[in-house]
Amino acid sequence: MELLRPSSVSELETYASNSLLLAGGTEVVPLLRDGILHADTLVDVRDVVPRGVDGRRIGAGTTLAELESNAYVPGALREACRLAASPQLRNMSSLGGNLLQSTRCWYWRLKYPCRLHGGDRCHAREGEHREHAIFGNDFCASAHPSDVAAALLALGARLHTARRELDLRELYRLPDEGDQRTTTLEPGELILEVELPPVEASVYLKAMDRKRWSFPQVGVAAARGGGVTRLALAGVAPVPWLLDGPEDLDSATPLPRTAWKVDVARALVRRALAQLG
Repeated sequence: MELLRPSSVSELETYASNSLLLAGGTEVVPLLRDGILHADTLVDVRDVVPRGVDGRRIGAGTTLAELESNAYVPGALREACRLAASPQLRNMSSLGGNLLQSTRCWYWRLKYPCRLHGGDRCHAREGEHREHAIFGNDFCASAHPSDVAAALLALGARLHTARRELDLRELYRLPDEGDQRTTTLEPGELILEVELPPVEASVYLKAMDRKRWSFPQVGVAAARGGGVTRLALAGVAPVPWLLDGPEDLDSATPLPRTAWKVDVARALVRRALAQLG
């Protein structure tokens, strides 16, 4: 396997579209090790992806640990970073990479021939699914694991890639029979920066099986800015899930063993809104 280190974004664009990009490597390396991802060429993008916080712009190469400790970062994002993974992983994980995490669904991770692997069934729907989705789960019942993505969704973040600008909400898509992807990124498209609008107050709350270093069973981010309050959820759908309001929880479609997540989400939404004031 070849490892390349481009010195500029323009150089990166000359590489083959089937090259695999990595920054911190905390997501990509385990997937390569387990045979879920395959690549002949790895491209280390740490030298070309911006890093650090500049006003309301955050470089996609910034680590979660750096965001967690930066007082200028909105509270919801700092708390989402603080509650994500272990200190060692937070010191390696990049913001851009965290947004692109793959599902933790064990059927997918164990390479069952599920729909995300091109199969004709979602094994979780009829198997063990206590930790799976309560929204958007018709085709695939997996749950997106990123705390950070939910926080940024509530904050109304915009992304700058090497090719375009888009709302964070436009980064994600529900998989379907014609396209099993959960993001809209093109092959080789690199996230460079995250831009945040002004925010007055924000909070992130998380329910997990352990007190620390665990993926969200349900995460709730709430942010208020410009007279608008936004709510987003982690761990409840194949993608980070934006709510129009607390009443949207009435439209959840839980599986037999995920109904408890609806009750937890209701409680966390109430607490989050109360903390916003």
